[in-house]
Amino acid sequence: MKNTRKFLDLSVKKFLFGTGILNIVIIFTMFLFIFLNGIQFFKHSSFKDFIFGLKWISLSEIYGLLPLLVGSFWVTIVAIIIAVPLGILTAVYIFEYAPPKIKNNMKILIEIMSAIPSVVLGFIGLYILSGPIKNLFGLNSGLTAFTGSIMLAFMALPTIVTMTEDALNALDPSYKEASLALGSTKAETIFNVLLPAAFPGIFAGIMLGFGRIIGETLTVLMVTGNAPILATSPLSPVRTMTATIAAEMGEVVQGSTHYYALFAIGIILFLISFITNTIADHYVTKARNLKN
Repeated sequence: MKNTRKFLDLSVKKFLFGTGILNIVIIFTMFLFIFLNGIQFFKHSSFKDFIFGLKWISLSEIYGLLPLLVGSFWVTIVAIIIAVPLGILTAVYIFEYAPPKIKNNMKILIEIMSAIPSVVLGFIGLYILSGPIKNLFGLNSGLTAFTGSIMLAFMALPTIVTMTEDALNALDPSYKEASLALGSTKAETIFNVLLPAAFPGIFAGIMLGFGRIIGETLTVLMVTGNAPILATSPLSPVRTMTATIAAEMGEVVQGSTHYYALFAIGIILFLISFITNTIADHYVTKARNLKN
């Protein structure tokens, strides 16, 4: 019996180790595949022309990344501006003010939000949100970076709310008790003591939400207008890097310059995701150390 248990423990240990190694190999293989194809593009174009090129016209074989970077910037930055305050304030309400029944219902609702498919959010943005935005700002089209940002902020909210609430729950009760004992109000305690103390965990949630926003494809493909232009405001149609890959990869000739240009975009996206997740992991680890 004892030998059987040891064998099972060893088998599970080996299986988990093998699963971890397999995940690393898969991720490395994916990056290698993207890198080997993307690097082929720079045989036809310089890195400088690609990054700082002002136009993306695939039919004319003009591949400038800057319009796509600007489009991704507008969509991401506005989504973060919307999602971060709303997410943090929602988490504060759940943590400190909500009655138990409302707290449980809100947590369930947030979990449901995170499970909504991106194509459904795209339809909502396309047929419900774009019209009011068009009329509100007097635009020719409601398919803009701002429309996409609202939908992406909705997608990032569950991550930010959950991570912020977890960070607040992880704090030692003495933070709150000491602040209240010194005469601070509940609001002063939250905003001057608890949120700064929980900042590593909150920032990790923001970075994970940022990663969700920058990597989203289908929603922005449907609601941002798909115009690869140098947009000067979020009320302009844009095209993001992810939307460009999704829109053009299905029609591109394999092995062509256009094909390799899309993989070059993939390299940039992979690097952005890697940096984002590395920063988030750093702050998650820091938050755990503070908890311990």
